[in-house]
Amino acid sequence: MSKPRILVVDDESILRMDIKEMLIEAGYDVVAEANNGELAIELASKHHPDLIVMDVKMPKMNGIKASRIIHSSFGIPVLLLTAYSETELIKEARMANVVGYLVKPITERDLIPAVEMALGQSERVKVLAGNIKDLHAKIEERKRVEKAKGMIMQTYKVSETDAYERMRAHSMKNRIPMKEVAEYIIEYGKLGINPLEAKER
Repeated sequence: MSKPRILVVDDESILRMDIKEMLIEAGYDVVAEANNGELAIELASKHHPDLIVMDVKMPKMNGIKASRIIHSSFGIPVLLLTAYSETELIKEARMANVVGYLVKPITERDLIPAVEMALGQSERVKVLAGNIKDLHAKIEERKRVEKAKGMIMQTYKVSETDAYERMRAHSMKNRIPMKEVAEYIIEYGKLGINPLEAKER
């Protein structure tokens, strides 16, 4: 199993080095380092890490703005580092889709569990997004089948059950998915050709 790939972003070189060492010792792969938000976006685009550990207060572009851009552009989760624990900051971080934050000073005891939780949360979000995508695809497929079924009902003057059975029989006979049967029916129906006969030609 490959190591989780992490990008470390902090304008303090000593802290950045400390975090890098802690992550490497814990078995992570630190793919790149940056000292500001603009460079973080550039490196995120180049390396597509599994997680970005990023400071909030940095020159050129702060961590929250960079997190917002990185999330919308690449969908990469960000774990923020901050010297503050203010309510307003937490609100801003949530709006930027940050998966978590740590208050400095950073210790290995705090960092590694936070990284693990951030990676785990990110994985769950990916699975959920995949499930939602699959669900949308199934709904769209169902809509196409229903439309095709309606066309068969109208063409052959049969009931809904009979129309579906004709489609299913055609699917089994030709060894093609119902989705393809529906697409052919819709396509040829628009051309004024008898839908089920068209496929058999």
